[in-house]
Amino acid sequence: MIYWTLIKIFILIFVLSIAGTMVLEYIFRYFGTKGYLGNLYPNIRGGIPKAIGIIPFILLSFLLLPPFNSLVLVIGIFALIDDILGKTPTPVLGIEWGQLSKTIAFLLVIIIGIYSGLGVAAILIALMVQPINISDMQPGSTCIVTMIMCIVTIIVMLIVGSPLFNELPAFYTPLLIFLVVLGYSPLDFSGRVLLGSVGNHSLAIALGAAFYLIGGAWWVLLLFIATVFFTAFVRRNNLYCFLSSKLGIVNPNYEDLFMDVLTGGGVCDLCRKFIFDDKQKIIENKLLIKLGFRRLVYNPYAPNHRRYDSNERTYSLVRR
Repeated sequence: MIYWTLIKIFILIFVLSIAGTMVLEYIFRYFGTKGYLGNLYPNIRGGIPKAIGIIPFILLSFLLLPPFNSLVLVIGIFALIDDILGKTPTPVLGIEWGQLSKTIAFLLVIIIGIYSGLGVAAILIALMVQPINISDMQPGSTCIVTMIMCIVTIIVMLIVGSPLFNELPAFYTPLLIFLVVLGYSPLDFSGRVLLGSVGNHSLAIALGAAFYLIGGAWWVLLLFIATVFFTAFVRRNNLYCFLSSKLGIVNPNYEDLFMDVLTGGGVCDLCRKFIFDDKQKIIENKLLIKLGFRRLVYNPYAPNHRRYDSNERTYSLVRR
């Protein structure tokens, strides 16, 4: 009886996801073309509605089991602030509103998660924001990563025999995420919409929750690493071009791609600013290069960068 009820619920979730995405895309596009949405309608490919991930955010906030729905609610609200204000600088701190809101959300997710009894897993679940956020840089990539990792989670749950959670089968959570993303994905694959931070952050926390339900923090850690590797694989062509042409990392290896997914983005770059100030550390050690340290220590706030070609063993100066 419970499984028949779940089937009907899942069908309704898919319908709500696809219908809600289409309606919100129409509304955002209508107001965006009239100039009313600001950062929520960036000039990409002639104009694309951003933060359509509000639909997955709402569905997951209501339908995920406690305490994970609370974590999604917190991260989604602050991520929406990032989508709206973006790179607007704060008046006092000198950093962007987006960076500030993401940092606050990250800390709140950890605090609420620990208070809810998740322990160290709360930190790992919060860290899931990093690879999923980086995956959201090309049409359909976040959908691919999220849906594949949901399938992997369900398979692992069936193999290890994950227990019930709040009187529902453990696979309820990854299957819920899969159907929400499946409903959203057609417009995303076609490049007509953007998830925005509100969407990819919500999916990240929900996915981390699904990993946790397999059997605790160790599964979150294991599948977090797997997600980083898979994201780097899905975005490999774009990342190769980005690292070589934009960051001056000649002949980037797969470990550089892994490190970009693991440590790329505004918040991590801000950490590099505090650590390295305006200096750029040059990595020459072959082992460290193999491990992706050229990307790890790349400082976007340095005024120039010495491009090191590990094959030719030569340097050239790249000015920013």
